[in-house]
Amino acid sequence: MPQLPVLIAMTLSAGAPAPAASDAASGSASASVEAPLATPPAAGGEVQTTAPTTTTRKREPLSKRRDRKWIHRWAPERNMAELGVYGGVILPARDLELFEATLDLPRQGFAPLRRAGLDVGGRVAYLPLRFLGFELEGGAMPNKANDQRATMWTVRGHVIGQLGLWSVTPFVVVGAGALGVASSRAAVGNDVDASLHLGLGAKFYLNRYVMLRLDVRDIITARRGVADGATNTVEALLGLSFTFGRKRDHDRKPEPVVTPPPTDRDGDGVFDDTDACPDVPGEKPSGCPPEPGDRDGDGFLDPQDACPDEKGVAPDGCPDRDPDKDGVLDPDDRCPTEPETKNGFEDGDGCPDALPDEFGDLEVLEGVFFDVDKDTIRKNSREVLDKAVSVLERFKTVRVEVSGHTDSTGNREHNMELSQRRADAVKRYLVEHGIDAARIETRGAGPDEPLDSNANAGGRAKNRRIEFRVLTVGR
Repeated sequence: MPQLPVLIAMTLSAGAPAPAASDAASGSASASVEAPLATPPAAGGEVQTTAPTTTTRKREPLSKRRDRKWIHRWAPERNMAELGVYGGVILPARDLELFEATLDLPRQGFAPLRRAGLDVGGRVAYLPLRFLGFELEGGAMPNKANDQRATMWTVRGHVIGQLGLWSVTPFVVVGAGALGVASSRAAVGNDVDASLHLGLGAKFYLNRYVMLRLDVRDIITARRGVADGATNTVEALLGLSFTFGRKRDHDRKPEPVVTPPPTDRDGDGVFDDTDACPDVPGEKPSGCPPEPGDRDGDGFLDPQDACPDEKGVAPDGCPDRDPDKDGVLDPDDRCPTEPETKNGFEDGDGCPDALPDEFGDLEVLEGVFFDVDKDTIRKNSREVLDKAVSVLERFKTVRVEVSGHTDSTGNREHNMELSQRRADAVKRYLVEHGIDAARIETRGAGPDEPLDSNANAGGRAKNRRIEFRVLTVGR
């Protein structure tokens, strides 16, 4: 509520000592109530003081109205009054039931009013709040009916709700009143009806005293010839008003500013505004924890040292667990100073080793023949392939890759496809002779991995081959 800061300030001022004469003369105002609490002395005799239990309120200097932009300078204030006049146009409904009923006249005395007429009047308003007020209006609308003068008139009141944040203030109105007509019986006679009205518009506060206003209204009244019927008459109004009750700069009370009490997020007894480490509990006076040490002397401070009691090396301050860099840590490395040979054979023991001699004969299978430009294995290749079956049956944990190779004769894409089909054909032979298909992978290398030159027949013959590569050997 707008009055709340003022009431709080008055309450605090009433309970505080009277300000010094110099403060009163300068027009400044402040209210401060502090109640420090002391805890019992610590072992060292130091008395700790906690945060004040109440807040401190200060008043900030108020900017002058002329220093603000116009759009904010003349926004509505509480307890304002407005007095003004308006003029515009009214568009009476054609079926407006506003006539003096007379049975001896045609249509019982009814005649439609002229479609558009002048609309003038005055208004007075009171706004107890910036966004809410009450308003009374009275107006006259000269018109004609049956080519005779007929003066419409209105008296009405309404509630006005407005968005009072700027010098240009949009608003809506809702109210009720009376709408009447005064004329001779040759026109429509004299009559008055109750009315409701709705409207919206905008106010333009030009300065402290002058305001322009634009309204559009919908007046709801009885409709002729329809029981309980209603019809709509429209007004468009332009007004000029004078405003009263604005406070001058020296009358306006600045809003109190609440200064929050000191905080201590990490709970170390050092308030955040003097705590160099406000989120980490520490020691007085800085509020930071003591500097970390390096117990093992390896150059890594203990908070960053994964092995604070063992001298270590980068990156974590722990001893090097794999000095030969073969990926097998010392507890599992049978040869901690010699790197493992990564050849698929007992690669987990950390020792250099060679494949068993039997695998040497599988690296390049000489004597595997195919029909020309086909993947059909010739019968004279069986002896070589049966030897491969024998080795794979003996070492049942071995996994191999079978790759097919061609020379460079012909189209490369065709040679790639042909070499793949030939590798697959060798795999089928091995599987048909009892080798698990999951132990065999195939690859077509085409002419891309020659063993010899493709410039002569002998080199091309060497390049047309089947190779085995051991993937894993297991124990």
